[in-house]
Amino acid sequence: MTARLHLHAAVLAMAAALSGCNFAPRYHVPSTAPPAPAFKNAPGWVTASPEDAVAKGEWWHLFGDPALDALEARVVVTNQNVIAARAAFDQARALVQQDRAALFPTISAGAGVTHSKSFGGHSSTFSTNGALNASGTNYGASVSGSWAPDLWSTVTNTVRQANADAQASIGQLANATLSAQGELASDYLQLRGLDEERQVLEDSVAADTRDLEVTRNQYRAGTVSLSNVDTAQSALSSDTASLRDLARQRAAFEDAIAVLVGADPSRFAIAPARWRPSVPEVPGAIPAQVVQRRPDVAAAERQVAAANANIGVQKAAFFPGITLSGSASTDSPTLGNLFSAASSIWSTGAQVAETLLDFGARSARVAEARAAFNSAVADYRETVLTALQQVEDNLAATRVYASEADDLDTAASAADHALAIALNDYKAGTVDYTTVATAQSTANAAHLKVVQLVINRQVSAVSLIEAIGGQWSAAPCPTAQTRLAAKATC
Repeated sequence: MTARLHLHAAVLAMAAALSGCNFAPRYHVPSTAPPAPAFKNAPGWVTASPEDAVAKGEWWHLFGDPALDALEARVVVTNQNVIAARAAFDQARALVQQDRAALFPTISAGAGVTHSKSFGGHSSTFSTNGALNASGTNYGASVSGSWAPDLWSTVTNTVRQANADAQASIGQLANATLSAQGELASDYLQLRGLDEERQVLEDSVAADTRDLEVTRNQYRAGTVSLSNVDTAQSALSSDTASLRDLARQRAAFEDAIAVLVGADPSRFAIAPARWRPSVPEVPGAIPAQVVQRRPDVAAAERQVAAANANIGVQKAAFFPGITLSGSASTDSPTLGNLFSAASSIWSTGAQVAETLLDFGARSARVAEARAAFNSAVADYRETVLTALQQVEDNLAATRVYASEADDLDTAASAADHALAIALNDYKAGTVDYTTVATAQSTANAAHLKVVQLVINRQVSAVSLIEAIGGQWSAAPCPTAQTRLAAKATC
């Protein structure tokens, strides 16, 4: 027995010595092109601190709309994409715990009672879960355990892969949340913009209605021709049709918002409210910080780490696996002697398993893992480039829209002045109604452009917020590992 103990001690020592072997390549975050010191569309755009009144990350408060604030609060709780992403994270976290359990032994135990009787020289044996007082009863108990030492870090790399996947799920959850919040804000701001456009068109329809009545009276009096009546009617009908189309567009945005907050569109409505044309100044960051703070970039980098760990898992398949096992059992015809040494049997053992011939299957799996790693690296770099592109695009949009504001305000004022002159000339009889209709149409178009420009500036601000990762703080997002430990999202 001493020799056997020495043998098992040697096996355990060998397992412990080999357990440090790891075939996964040393992981390094994939390199990307060095970021520029500033964005070309905003050379002076540098890191800014948030306003003290704005909670970190709750950027929608800068629009100053309580209705928007209330809707944004519902997104995190009831948006189905966010709920699905949160469930995916919970699933990934559970998988980490499941894989980590393989590092430890598996132990099982059992117990039973056997009762036997003889009939005419024959015996009959049956088992039951309860104790029997009849003769021929035998009690038994056993315990066994097995452990597969992680000789080649197969389990370790599997855990690392699962952990990286879980960290990627955190980024995906944060990205899904930010995406839903941004889409909601964009839809809501456009809906409010349509309410303002509707007010412009309603004022125009009211003016068209008055002008049509005046023109008809003038026609009956013989002071104007029928063409003036037709022109006035055309202007009224055109503005009325545009007003009805705005109702269609508003209903579409309202339904989209309902889905974003997890509500039934048939039972969801947003009452018209006073328009808030505020356009917040978006604090910025240099390109390197954009890469750090965006959740989709963090998720893509964690996918690379998971793919790197998988290479080690597949390489370990080339080496033998060792399983150590042990068991002990005892049986006795009396329950009191069940655990006496004389009735106990124990055993230990070690098993080595190695695949001798698989016709290249393992090599193919290693090659597949390397290819998956290269693909993940390419996806990560593409995500970084896309992030920088989106920031540049939205900075350009923000800059151009801001430069258009004064010109469009001037155009609207000039159009109003021209309309007033045309109306006075028409009342004086020096021009026909076609001149008034043209001036009215120009004024309406100018005011609608002013409203649309504000909408575009608001939406581009939201898009820029999404592009820089939704953070208002100069500090970068917590690392994926920190968020995983805190069970929080950035």
